[in-house]
Amino acid sequence: MTKKKVSKRNHPKVIFVVGGVISGVGKGVAVSSIGKILQSRGFQVTAFKIDPYINVDAGTMNPTEHGEVFVLKDGYETDQDMGNYERFFNVELDRDNYMTTGSVYKSVIEKERNLEYEGKCVEVVPHFPLEVIARIKKAIKKNKAEIAIVEIGGTVGEYQNVLFLEAVRMMKIENPEDVITAIVSYVPTPSKIGEMKTKPTQYAVRTLNGAGIQPDIIIARADRPLDEKRREKIATFCSVRKEDVISAPDVESIYDVPLNFEKDHLSDLILKKLGLRPRKQGLGEWEKRVKRIKTATEELSIGVVGKYFKTGDYVLSDVYISVIEALKHAGCEVGRKVKLDWIDSARYEEDPKNLKELSSYDGILIPGGFGSRGIEGKIAAIQYCRKNKIPYFGLCYGMQLAVIEFARNVVGLKNAHTTEVDEKTENPVVDIMSEQKENLRKKNYGATMRLGKYEAKILPKTLARKAYGVDSVLERHRHRYEVNPEYVERLKKAGLVFSAVSPNGVLMEIAELPQSQHPFFLATQFHPEFQSSLIAPHPLFVAFLKASKARREKK
Repeated sequence: MTKKKVSKRNHPKVIFVVGGVISGVGKGVAVSSIGKILQSRGFQVTAFKIDPYINVDAGTMNPTEHGEVFVLKDGYETDQDMGNYERFFNVELDRDNYMTTGSVYKSVIEKERNLEYEGKCVEVVPHFPLEVIARIKKAIKKNKAEIAIVEIGGTVGEYQNVLFLEAVRMMKIENPEDVITAIVSYVPTPSKIGEMKTKPTQYAVRTLNGAGIQPDIIIARADRPLDEKRREKIATFCSVRKEDVISAPDVESIYDVPLNFEKDHLSDLILKKLGLRPRKQGLGEWEKRVKRIKTATEELSIGVVGKYFKTGDYVLSDVYISVIEALKHAGCEVGRKVKLDWIDSARYEEDPKNLKELSSYDGILIPGGFGSRGIEGKIAAIQYCRKNKIPYFGLCYGMQLAVIEFARNVVGLKNAHTTEVDEKTENPVVDIMSEQKENLRKKNYGATMRLGKYEAKILPKTLARKAYGVDSVLERHRHRYEVNPEYVERLKKAGLVFSAVSPNGVLMEIAELPQSQHPFFLATQFHPEFQSSLIAPHPLFVAFLKASKARREKK
């Protein structure tokens, strides 16, 4: 029997996305949108993020500098762009879809120590790029992807990216028909001039050329649509066809971007370059939901109480990006625009009279966090929501603080606290698990984190059960501290309902108040925001906004 020859056209395709001139220009959204439009044409897609940091993973990166740490289903801590990929594709990815410079070097060094290079001299080139290529291929195979979109963080002119660009060059040489490159470059319009300037993009492309790579597609980011003159100029000076220059203006919502890309027929352009034919047409449900967001006229006012707010709104958008997007998804589901106000909890420590402002909101949310700053203000806010029947939704730390508030003011444990803040508290209602204390003492902090998906059993006739509609869920975690099992019965006897617990009944996953006492008071130890998407909004966020909507309609 003769072996059947495999056509190169059946090989997986790879689209590399790089950035020009400035970071934060929207590469992650571009990757997510490219994947979405190709998915809408009938292809199995996956996305891969390359972070040019020496950090082995994103868990040790400061969120106020780098943005949210996004946790994958397997517990791997990654860049926030991974969240965008999942939200756009409506899929779950794992650690094989993410790498950093540190993780690549670590792997190469470990292989050298294990004699996997068979005594050869190990060099930065080719061994580093080959490791990168091997990881990309592994992710493609694991996800059974026909097309992979690979984002290289930072910009083409940075030293950190040189070795990753070398990997692009090598893959292109190996399979020229299967690899294309897109550069996302900023086209500024100086306010005093009023004319779009293409020189930064020209410079970025020439820098990319210096690495041996000619872009196939140029995505021009700007505050306005690209005009024909600028499109022609970019094409001429960057050695691409005019139709290869894609306009990417600022939009009201990131979910508009795939629709905008298709106005320039980007999916057709990409498929033609890769030698593929579309299998179906249109974004269907995606377009319907984006339209619903745009046509919603009534607002829901949600106050988010936290501590990262004095650094500016741009930090907020990064630190709490998954929470923001999950609220948008739920808003689409209930037909309301969500208006967020960021409230620094220190206001309530400085003057408790400020708490009255919480009554003006339709709902209050406290996101995850850590540390002692602003904690008493958050607890005061929770108490105000509980006593005044304002819909309250707590996430991770927001649940732990809700338990502390209830223990202090309902159970009567005036000194109740978390050992994260007060190690000597008389009533540690929130504590690290006993089996983890030795790891913490030895400063083996990674081993003390509960990361990734865990099962939670949901009690019948509860808010949680009503929202989920099932009796068991898998949710993602990122925390060290838990509700102390020694206090659970006392809390329950006083009226706090633990509506979801771990399969062995030891770990409290959701705390809530009965609806006979409060319209919506619910908090989770896990992070439901990590599993919300535009197509499939998270049921707990939807339930929270439904309660907020009901409160607004009663005003």
